[in-house]
Amino acid sequence: EESMSLHFVTPSYTSGTKGVQRGHVMAEPKTREEFNRMKGRLKGAWVLITGKSNGFPIDFSAESDHRRDSIIEANMKTMEMNRAGKSKDPKNYKAVEPFDEPALFYREMREAGILGIIQSAPVPLVALYDRNNIMDMTFENLPVTPDIKLDEHQFELIERMVKERRQVILQFDIRNFFKPGPVKYHNVIGIIPGTEFPDEYVIMGGHLDAYDVATGGVDDGSGVTPTMEAARLIMAAGGKPKSTILVMLFAAEEFGLWGSQHWVNQNTEKLGFISNMFNRDYGPLPPVSISVTEAMWNDMEQICRPLNNINPDFPFELKKREPIERPEKPWGTDSGPFAVAGVPTLSFGLEDVKGYNFSYREIWHTERDTYNMSIPEYQEHAAVVTAVVVYGMACLNHLLPAEGYYK
Repeated sequence: EESMSLHFVTPSYTSGTKGVQRGHVMAEPKTREEFNRMKGRLKGAWVLITGKSNGFPIDFSAESDHRRDSIIEANMKTMEMNRAGKSKDPKNYKAVEPFDEPALFYREMREAGILGIIQSAPVPLVALYDRNNIMDMTFENLPVTPDIKLDEHQFELIERMVKERRQVILQFDIRNFFKPGPVKYHNVIGIIPGTEFPDEYVIMGGHLDAYDVATGGVDDGSGVTPTMEAARLIMAAGGKPKSTILVMLFAAEEFGLWGSQHWVNQNTEKLGFISNMFNRDYGPLPPVSISVTEAMWNDMEQICRPLNNINPDFPFELKKREPIERPEKPWGTDSGPFAVAGVPTLSFGLEDVKGYNFSYREIWHTERDTYNMSIPEYQEHAAVVTAVVVYGMACLNHLLPAEGYYK
């Protein structure tokens, strides 16, 4: 008898097992005939479903059940057409493949009493959240079927054994719990007051939250920590900026930019007096450039001049940029709501200068988003560069010119 410890994740806001659940494994039915043939065995089974996980759970809503019903009906017509075609011309007829939808008989399998569904997941494992149902989720309509994303290598082995009709028993104890809300989110904001223009601002920040499959050590620990260190460096050096520096660590970025959008909504009177919003949310790489408009060039040339004297390993380049369209909707990080409001959002160009083979896709919302994936010397340099540029901008006698930033 073979055994193994399983390597898996479950997306946020999906069901737990409510204790240890042990059961046999079956492959999902793909036709009505297959479902009818195996429905008696589905009770108490873990069901392997097709497709590759993208981190999101299978949609359990009534709308998706209706969509799956339509696919089942269309596939039945496709199979009837194939049977007719083969009957007329068995040698030359090329069969049309039915549409492959993961968990096609989801509602029926759930009603038959399955323990849960299991889908193959590429490594590193990604776990996101139920974005289709979360806003309508109540204690009356919570998900009840565990949705497991299993290491693709283990899935392949189990799937092969199931296809060989060998008995496979799996046991899970998934402790996903739902608790009554509301859940309070808090932005954390530090203020270094301006000595001459306290109602003008330079902002630097990142986001505090992370997906629960890992630690958020990179997304966005690699943004939050240099921001905090930059603030410490400014204060430790006795900095007295002319404009106010806001150090903003945002909540709930991953669930829709809630923290940054809330601040923008609550501080509309400040938006026209922000020189720039620096947002670091792109990994633990060192800043090596910044692209600015013609109107900003003279100020930024003076501000950035010291950067090439900090560390010869990290040369810094000032570049020119063309105006960009002002977005109508926020992009997927906390600078987005500021850009929609017309605030400049200059950001540093980043580069893996020393070739440490960092890959943001490897950690983005995956189990590998851990503290050891950050690169200390890059983080330290990022903090120093951020401190120099933010402080230099806050020491101007005027707001950084915004002309030509947006079209």
